[in-house]
Amino acid sequence: MRSLQITDKQEQALQIVDADMPEMPANSVLVKLKAAALNRRDYWISIGKYPGIRPGVILGSDGCGIVEKANSEQGQAFVGKEVIINPNINWGNDPKVQSADYTILGMPVNGTFAEYIAVPVDRIHEKPSHLSVEEAAALPLAGLTAYRALFTHGQVDADKKVFISGAGGGVAQYAFLFSRAVGATTYISSGQAEKVEKFASIGAAKAYNYKDDGWIKQAAKDSGGIDVVIDSAGGDQLNDFLKVLNPAGKIVFYGATTGLPSKIDLYRMFWSQATLQGSTMGNDQEFEAMIEFVKKHRIKPIVEPSIAFDQAHTAFEMLADNKQFGKVVLKMDE
Repeated sequence: MRSLQITDKQEQALQIVDADMPEMPANSVLVKLKAAALNRRDYWISIGKYPGIRPGVILGSDGCGIVEKANSEQGQAFVGKEVIINPNINWGNDPKVQSADYTILGMPVNGTFAEYIAVPVDRIHEKPSHLSVEEAAALPLAGLTAYRALFTHGQVDADKKVFISGAGGGVAQYAFLFSRAVGATTYISSGQAEKVEKFASIGAAKAYNYKDDGWIKQAAKDSGGIDVVIDSAGGDQLNDFLKVLNPAGKIVFYGATTGLPSKIDLYRMFWSQATLQGSTMGNDQEFEAMIEFVKKHRIKPIVEPSIAFDQAHTAFEMLADNKQFGKVVLKMDE
């Protein structure tokens, strides 16, 4: 079968490689993938900037396909059905924090950028009927990360004012869609003018270009104070967020793409009773809750036109350029 792997070739590590069909451990299913979505994680792996990279591993954490085979009674119920895959592996028994053995599909274990994948039957869920296979493939990793940040940690509801930074990213877009779905007043920032305009047109209370001088003061004035900030960049902008945060507000962050802050305004934090909360992808219960939330509110992920699997390098180039608005999805041949 065709698969997209990290190889040890210096000139171009990312290669489409003919791989053996996956083996099926006990109580697993064989899924014929119809679409698989890229995440920023895949891009960092492709350029060698991710821990624990192993040549010969099939990339990809997100996928949607049809169950072709099962080796248990539980799995037989899914044969012939379209499913999405929960990319969590070994979260553990504590819903608050992942175990030491936790990992994600697509590195160090084989992932979804292939024609087939075998996964434990408890990793699959029926595709929400209102979603296309491309939309469903784009949901798992980013949707779960956004759900945990927004609801488990942020406790966002209709009474909250929410600010989402870097809203061009996949997780941030889900945070925006989910926040809007519950009726929260939602503000965003982006470094690209066209994305600022797009979010303003699809329901953001206000949208700001964080490259503009004085934008944080304007955001504070427009909002009158933010209850929850959802952030993936980290860096010194954390102190800017503290300036617009309401008393007892929260900053929930799930990444640090701009690195560590040179300092944190602890004086402002303790006086305002602010919380700085780290977050990751999410546990299995949150994954199920996220799917039910998407079905209840009939949320449709924002996706770019799909790219043929054989043109996967084009998809990775899109992530490198960071010009896409929606999730980038690979479409398998019918």
